[in-house]
Amino acid sequence: MNKPTESELEILSLLWEMKEASVRQIHERLAETKDTGYTTTLKTMQNMHVKGLVNRNEEQRTHIYSPLTSQKETQKSLLKNLVSTAFGGSAQQLVLHALGEEKPSKVELDEIRAFLDQLEHTK
Repeated sequence: MNKPTESELEILSLLWEMKEASVRQIHERLAETKDTGYTTTLKTMQNMHVKGLVNRNEEQRTHIYSPLTSQKETQKSLLKNLVSTAFGGSAQQLVLHALGEEKPSKVELDEIRAFLDQLEHTK
């Protein structure tokens, strides 16, 4: 899988939420939170199509884009790359670093404990 840039990941997040959208629809959503030009959004989405990150339906005058990979697949790939490059392949170091940077709430800690218990029982 081609690794999406930060801008591409932002667009993918919107496409995962919306399922499919035109460049204008994506641009309008992006414009709610950042100052970006329509042509920048268009070019980014065209590049995403070339990279194989999105599908483009050209049957109508307005092209409709949809994600080619699921959010889960993309997250898994990005996480694998992050663990490999930034943490020397150690999932333990990633988790310890993440928990040390952000103080998880009691609810989050309970969910993490339940997840670890589940992992332990499935092995």
